[in-house]
Amino acid sequence: MEADQSASKEGESCIDLLVIVLDTNPSQHFVRQNPQNLTQILEAVIAFGNAHLMQKAQNKLAVVSCSHHATNFLYPLPRRQVELRQMDGQYEAFNLVEKTVKQQLGSILMNAPRLSAPCESLLAGSMSMALCYISRLQRNLAPGVKMHSRILVLTGSNECASQYMTFMNVFFTAQKLGITIDTCALDKTLSLLQQGCDITSGQFLKVTQLDGLLQYLLWVFLPAPQIRHKLVLPPPPKVDYRASCFCHRELIDIGYVCSVCLSVFCKYSPICTTCHTIFKNPGPLPIKGKKKKKTDKQM
Repeated sequence: MEADQSASKEGESCIDLLVIVLDTNPSQHFVRQNPQNLTQILEAVIAFGNAHLMQKAQNKLAVVSCSHHATNFLYPLPRRQVELRQMDGQYEAFNLVEKTVKQQLGSILMNAPRLSAPCESLLAGSMSMALCYISRLQRNLAPGVKMHSRILVLTGSNECASQYMTFMNVFFTAQKLGITIDTCALDKTLSLLQQGCDITSGQFLKVTQLDGLLQYLLWVFLPAPQIRHKLVLPPPPKVDYRASCFCHRELIDIGYVCSVCLSVFCKYSPICTTCHTIFKNPGPLPIKGKKKKKTDKQM
């Protein structure tokens, strides 16, 4: 009985925070194919977020929208609350999440600038904002209260190699803070986010069918990282740890690294384009002369 009581007290004093980073970029392939796919994904995300809140009264949820031009909080709103009407048969907190997320995202999409060409999403900046939000909540915790935090990224965008350094800063910061990063890839396999999941002991999953997105989320990402080792989850994929060059934004196997700022380049350059350090041109290798064989006369 005492052990059960202590376990229940620990559960009450522990908060599980889930921050969902949702990519709403209209340049995503499945959005360009059928814009209704974004609505379907949003419904699955709302149901998944409410399932997280349903697990424990102390659980907290945040939803961040990521696009090609800005990053915005969909839930919770910092200062104002959405006006709600009482819905019979629906818990007020779930109704608040649904209405707030839909209204905020609708307003963002209506005011978003039109795209003339496909643009990459600001995923690294959105994840940085999520880390700042988690750090602020952690700093304001009451004494004796613990908080386990994790970030879930849902994206169908292409590889964002131009944000390589920001991604690496986010991954190692999350590792130092003990924050798990999970990724649900909706279209393509993303090697940079695979690295982040591997560094922070998170889960990476590529969804094969958007119709079953909610089932994937509930099965793989709803359990807390502390209990995932007890479940049968998909095996982690082989992680591609290649770096992205700063000149062409492409993944490379062999390259040149600046000794000052650690920028990576696929070709040698006498001046680092990042920190403007000047390097000496490597000279030709010295040719060693052949040793003369001693003759019998010299002996």
